[in-house]
Amino acid sequence: MNTPRDRDGFDDDGTGRGWQEPAHLGGDEPAPDEPNIADRRKQPRDSDHSADPETWRPAGWDLPPAEPERPAQDRAPGVDPSWAPPEGQQAQVPERRGLFGGRRRQDPEMERAFTYQGDVVGAQGWAIQHGWTLSDGTAPEDAALQPLLTSAPVRLTKDHRPASVLRGRAGALDLVAFDAVYASGRYMVPQYAITAAPLLGAVPSVRLSPARLWKHGVGGLVQIPSDSADFDRRWTLLAAEDGPQVRRLAADPEVHRLLLGTDDGDEFWTAAGHLAAIRPDGHRPELIEHHARLLTALVAGLAAGY
Repeated sequence: MNTPRDRDGFDDDGTGRGWQEPAHLGGDEPAPDEPNIADRRKQPRDSDHSADPETWRPAGWDLPPAEPERPAQDRAPGVDPSWAPPEGQQAQVPERRGLFGGRRRQDPEMERAFTYQGDVVGAQGWAIQHGWTLSDGTAPEDAALQPLLTSAPVRLTKDHRPASVLRGRAGALDLVAFDAVYASGRYMVPQYAITAAPLLGAVPSVRLSPARLWKHGVGGLVQIPSDSADFDRRWTLLAAEDGPQVRRLAADPEVHRLLLGTDDGDEFWTAAGHLAAIRPDGHRPELIEHHARLLTALVAGLAAGY
């Protein structure tokens, strides 16, 4: 048993001044079978390269050079970036299709009307150039437009009102074009573009709509068929009562030709002494001209029955 007086490398005076490292912890003499540290550091670690230290490299240092191109079978399949289509061959763009399939428009004027490029000139600028008059929808003559707007075959709110009213003549027709707008904060948002032509005499209550659109508020109206299966497949003519006048409108070949050349985006109806067209858009020059062409044909079809 050790006692406080046994010397184990420490002085017994408590100051530590006489401390020395024990012999078994590696004093001046090396441990058995242990090489001298100073001599060991003079020797290279890899005895195989000790003869020529300048050429020594770690294991795996000298790898074969990388090949500039791997064989084609080693590359992942894909499109060669250097490939180009044959000269004169154009890329085929898939045709856009809707719920009832794609439709190819044949009339260049229709194609131009349905391609939105922004209101470059402005509907009001176009109207001034063609001698039309402008109103903000609050003029006395604009009061008759509210009943026409209320009877439109679309879902409107009590906040919708006519705005940006344009009046003028297109060919043989007197037309009024305006936007159905609603307030959103401090701004008026145009939601629908409406163009209407006043009619003389008794005006039958009719509605002509694309077959793809949902119908609402059609109570009491009957469907008037035409003699064209293609027209009946894409358009639906409804009237308050059947008669020769609406039958002639349903069978009018010019009406068929024009409407079958459109994108089925307009609706037509009669109310407040007008035949009107409506489309979910703000008015622009191309749209006014488009509505003018269609209304000219529809008014002529109705007039043939007088």
